[in-house]
Amino acid sequence: MSDIRIATAEDQILLDKEAKYCSYGDTVHYIEPPRIFSRCEGSYVWDTEEQAYLDLQMWYSAVNFGYANPRLNNALKQQIDTLPQIASQYLHKGKIELSEMIAVDAKKKFGLDGRVHFNVGGSQSIEDSLKVVRNATNGKSLMFAFEGGYHGRTLGASSITSSYRYRRRYGHFGERAQFIPFPYHFRGPKGMTKEEYGSHCVQQFARLFETEYNGVWDPKVGQSEYAAFYVEPIQGTGGYVIPPMNFYRELKHVLDQHGILMVSDEIQMGFYRTGKLWSIEHFDVQPDVIVFGKALTNGLNPLGGIWAREELINPKIFPPGSTHSTFASNPLGTAVGLEMFKMTNEVDYGAMVMAKGKFFLEGLQDLQKRFPIIGDVDGLGLALRCEICGPDGFTPDKATLDYMVEEGMKGDMVVDGRKLGLILDVGGYYKNVITLAPSLEISYPEIELGLKLLEQLLVRATQR
Repeated sequence: MSDIRIATAEDQILLDKEAKYCSYGDTVHYIEPPRIFSRCEGSYVWDTEEQAYLDLQMWYSAVNFGYANPRLNNALKQQIDTLPQIASQYLHKGKIELSEMIAVDAKKKFGLDGRVHFNVGGSQSIEDSLKVVRNATNGKSLMFAFEGGYHGRTLGASSITSSYRYRRRYGHFGERAQFIPFPYHFRGPKGMTKEEYGSHCVQQFARLFETEYNGVWDPKVGQSEYAAFYVEPIQGTGGYVIPPMNFYRELKHVLDQHGILMVSDEIQMGFYRTGKLWSIEHFDVQPDVIVFGKALTNGLNPLGGIWAREELINPKIFPPGSTHSTFASNPLGTAVGLEMFKMTNEVDYGAMVMAKGKFFLEGLQDLQKRFPIIGDVDGLGLALRCEICGPDGFTPDKATLDYMVEEGMKGDMVVDGRKLGLILDVGGYYKNVITLAPSLEISYPEIELGLKLLEQLLVRATQR
């Protein structure tokens, strides 16, 4: 293996300028020196030295349909030449048709009438959902959320994100959350099946409502102090933890009994990442609110939003002026979103994703058999996880995964005579999980290539 790469003279000039002029508030340099990228296509990005990297995280699942997807890029280009801009208080065709597409789909799947409200991104849409929820519950500002859950880093979103690190220096400005254990079976009690553990977690949550002295329920008036439960059906930053299939159905039963709304955060898992438009569809429940973002526009133009039940968002209860964003429902974003829906509706897109995910997961399971440091692998569609552990196959090993990420970014692995790098994302409660979110358009040969590159990194990690 090679030594640490040294930045080119041109790159070093840029890095020196970055060090002086750029805020580091939204910057993480996973490797030194950081790579500077110059182009992208499909499942690959290239740095300024024309070194190619296979990307298995696709901008945290924002680019579900591949970098520089020609069809989606062309939709954006065409919109630029017709109606590139219009103030959000004015109507345009794209906003109306995209709202209809999402709302009609929700009616078909959940049997519920609802409406769509747009904003510019995931965190901002979480903020809008909090307004909808608080408004519908007479101003209640307490929420349930999961341990390991991530909903963003704006002030409201960070209050319902389980990591204190994201709000330590800012405090609380409204919402607060009680964090409930997620059915993380690999690290749960031994002796239970995955489904039994899911039921156990629901039963522990339901216990909070048995008596007023558990602090969440007033049996005299039959009312909870909590407005909603924010869920990521598949945990994202928490490590792509996939719960048992019975879990949300049983949880929703408890929520409905006590008048608590379920908000499904689909920002990272929506738009076919798990083989369905919304990941909550796998679990046979009716959400009250869905929050979406990221892959709606394949990362081309910021656009996110919420779908909410008619009773929560109709103009009488959520009237004009309830919230606002200058760039909400922008025509560039809605044009790409509409084209994405057309593209995925022309074939059985979900079946394609499930087949590729099954193939990828089988490859990970084969690696797990050969490398004891892989403690757990799992997947749903093309949301896949690979947990790196110590020699016992259980103790979290962040250091080894950090080493693998750095080695992948050296760009010095060779497969079939081709020199490549590998871009991985790190997640999980202990930052020891490879969270794999490849392009949904990835080919089977590219999946095999990704597995070969992962194998080389595992060999390096175990022989170092």
